[in-house]
Amino acid sequence: MASKKEFLRSRPHPWHGLEVGPDPPSMVYAFIEITPFDLVKYELDKGTGYMVVDRPQVTSSLPPALYGFIPRTYCGEHVGDLMENARGGDKDPLDICVLSERSINQGDILLRARVVGGLPTLDNGRADDKIIAVLEDDALWGKVEHISDLTTAVVDRLSHYFSTYKLRPDEYTEVVVGEPYGPEHAEKVIQTAIKDYNQTFG
Repeated sequence: MASKKEFLRSRPHPWHGLEVGPDPPSMVYAFIEITPFDLVKYELDKGTGYMVVDRPQVTSSLPPALYGFIPRTYCGEHVGDLMENARGGDKDPLDICVLSERSINQGDILLRARVVGGLPTLDNGRADDKIIAVLEDDALWGKVEHISDLTTAVVDRLSHYFSTYKLRPDEYTEVVVGEPYGPEHAEKVIQTAIKDYNQTFG
């Protein structure tokens, strides 16, 4: 039976109150905000730690993988330095996409993810890397070690989604997705985002 004190214990803030992962930078925690089934874009309210509605998906483009962020990371000045032509980072936690064979149809969850690569993404001139990972021990994706082990179709879907997910009718959005990189650079981006977090939040 849980004690009264345990019942009253508050949930840790998903960004600031959780660890980066069990074995970073190769094995990290991913806090999932949206799933491939969401017609609404949810995201973490950074002040309260609650999930909020950001906006309905305006187009028919849906995320092709679980999508969220790595706790205790921050895309600041040093993350920006890793990407050519970037004017710093986007000042958000580091984004991550996680591939899973089984349908996970709810967000606001935490999972263990093994890093296999990433997509260099410039959002209005700021570094907004998308780390690509696989769910730990996944029956289909669990043996993948490098983004090159994924089919071209999977990588193309991820790249296309992030190239278009902010598009609105009759509006121009400056998002540029570059060539995928492997786990070595992805781990460097994660380590640098941890450094930016520690320098920014202490």
